[in-house]
Amino acid sequence: MAAIEQAIITWIHLVAAAIWVGGSLFIGIVFSPLLKTMTSSIEERMQIMIRVGKRFNKIAVPSLIILMVTGLYTSHALLSKPDLLVSTSYGTFLIIKIVLVIALIVTYAIHVRVIRKDVEEKIMSNQMPEPEIQKLRKKIIILGEITVVLSIAILFFASLLDAGV
Repeated sequence: MAAIEQAIITWIHLVAAAIWVGGSLFIGIVFSPLLKTMTSSIEERMQIMIRVGKRFNKIAVPSLIILMVTGLYTSHALLSKPDLLVSTSYGTFLIIKIVLVIALIVTYAIHVRVIRKDVEEKIMSNQMPEPEIQKLRKKIIILGEITVVLSIAILFFASLLDAGV
């Protein structure tokens, strides 16, 4: 792969990572705590969070797809040589990163599944009892935290791979 091609692929990968990880961190560390100061109603907070989540997903999901495509493209040479995957530290770190990405996708899919269309409609129309909303909120928070931790771990392994460790 030519140097300019590698640089462009890496740049696209980094921009997509910034959107995915940066957006997730912003929602979890900045927006969610701020939301608590805006309204004491858990129903209103969930409604706002659903709107923000839907909006974020419009750029987050394509970013995640771009991350996977550019990551696979960058590592295709090594992936085609299974003996190098298990005999080098680079290969080991790549395998770990791939496992973390799979865990991230599964966690994100569960997160999206928890707030499926019928649940979303109940929340948006104030038809879900507060105890049920509280339970749902806890699940969403835990899944969100797992998503962020996995994303940060993936970034760490990406830096190891980039450094050629």
